[in-house]
Amino acid sequence: MNDLNVLFRNRVGIPQNEVITFHYLDNVLEKTAKSIPFENLCIIENRMKEITKENLTSKILEQNEGGLCYELNTILYLFLNENHFNPTLVRGVTYNHMEQQWSATGNTHVLNLITHNGQVFIVDTGFGGNLPLKPVPLSGECVASINGEFRVDPVESEHGDYILFMKLNRKDEEWKIGYAFNSKDKVHNLTDLNDVQRIIVEHPESAFNKKPLITKITDNGNITLTDTSFTEHDFHTLNKETIDERRFNEIRKEYFNL
Repeated sequence: MNDLNVLFRNRVGIPQNEVITFHYLDNVLEKTAKSIPFENLCIIENRMKEITKENLTSKILEQNEGGLCYELNTILYLFLNENHFNPTLVRGVTYNHMEQQWSATGNTHVLNLITHNGQVFIVDTGFGGNLPLKPVPLSGECVASINGEFRVDPVESEHGDYILFMKLNRKDEEWKIGYAFNSKDKVHNLTDLNDVQRIIVEHPESAFNKKPLITKITDNGNITLTDTSFTEHDFHTLNKETIDERRFNEIRKEYFNL
C-alpha cells in the first residue's frame, strides 16, 4: 500500500486493511465529507501551488487542509485509482440559484465518474454542502443519503450531456439543478487542472476569490464559516452567528482544524 493510500485512509478514518468495494464507497464519501472541509483559504491567503499529486498529498493528507472541487475530487481520484476503480475526472458547470443562471466561470467544477457493472456513476466530494454522499448513477435513478436526494438526467445542451439534480434535506421541496457536466470532457492530465485553478483565482465573478469560505458535512447537517458569519445547519434548525476576525480564527481552528 503506497503513501497516498495510507495517508488518505488515515485522514478520513478508513482502516488500512479495508478492501474498498463499490458498496463501501458510501462510507468513503461520507467519511471524506466529514473529515476534509471544502475551503478556499489558500486562494484568499495567496499561497496556491501547482496541481500535482505531490502537492495535493502534502496539502490535504499531510498538512490536513481542505480545498475546492479541483483539489478534493482529484485527491479522491488518486485514491480511487489506487483501489482499482479506474476513475475518470470530468469538468462541469454549476448553477447559480441566486442569479438564476449558470456560473460565469464556466466548466470549472471537477468531478469523478466510475463504472460499475456496466453502469456509470458520479462520485463527487467537491460540491460544498451539496454532496450526494453516495455514487449517483447516470441512469436517472434517485439515490438518497443523510444530505438529501440526488439524480442525474441525460440532457443534451451547450453545458454538457448530463445534469445533476438535488433536493437537499435542509431546504428543498422541489428538485433543483446542481450542475451540468460533459461526460466526454475528460481531464487527461492533472496539469490541465491548473487552468481550472487559474480561472477560480482570477475570474472577476468567481465565488471563491473574494472572501474566505469553509464548509463541512456533519452528523446532523453541515457547518459553514465566512469572515462575517458562522452557520450551523441541521435537519431541523438553523443557527447563524455574526462574527468578527477574532471569532473567525477561533471557529476555524475549533470546528475545522485549519
